[in-house]
Amino acid sequence: MGLNGKVAVIAGAAGGLGRVVTTRLADEGAHLVLLGRREKRLNGLLSDLGLDAEEHLTAASDLTTAEGLAEIAKAVQEKFGRIDLLINLVGGWVGGEKVVDLDAGLVQDMLDQHLWSTYHLAQAFVPLMVENDFGRVFVVTSPTATSPKAKSGAYAVGKAAQEALMMTLAAELKGSGVTANIIQVSVIDTEHKRDAEDETKYANWTTPEEVASAIVYLSSEDARQLNGIRLPLYG
Repeated sequence: MGLNGKVAVIAGAAGGLGRVVTTRLADEGAHLVLLGRREKRLNGLLSDLGLDAEEHLTAASDLTTAEGLAEIAKAVQEKFGRIDLLINLVGGWVGGEKVVDLDAGLVQDMLDQHLWSTYHLAQAFVPLMVENDFGRVFVVTSPTATSPKAKSGAYAVGKAAQEALMMTLAAELKGSGVTANIIQVSVIDTEHKRDAEDETKYANWTTPEEVASAIVYLSSEDARQLNGIRLPLYG
């Protein structure tokens, strides 16, 4: 198991992508720290996967704010003695409005979900990685961050801000043993339509399993030189 003994913090673990990433990292032998808004769902995920709660940790938190994250990071450090992977899968999508008609609240919501969740997680967990001289930080974004389409303003702003923060973090982490990388997807194919239906409109969709495999590779020693990259997983 390639990640045997590594400690992985997964934010948004109970979502469609999060469940697959959680399953894969558990299969790879990692200790899991599952973060999300509802602890009942997180504990249910551990139960569904048949994982021993003593070997892992769940914590409910609103990751759009810093409240409670420092305490969670301290609890992780006390339980496992280290933090190796920080994976932010939090976020949603809104669209359909032109910029001139766009409600400011939607822009703020996208910034909360994408930028501020990443910011608060980095501030809570990255210093502990740097102390240990090893760490991998990941977010999943979209080509919309750099090539926005019409009527995608709120989402594009949220993802562009998230990517800017991650690229800055990567530059600041050079030489520390900690890396920060971006995985870009167009659409996450949770229903596996791309492989089940012979239609070209699904050709650039990405399965959750492919995202999980990318995370496993980028977490390995073979990928230690990769820092500040945007990995395009959209064909």
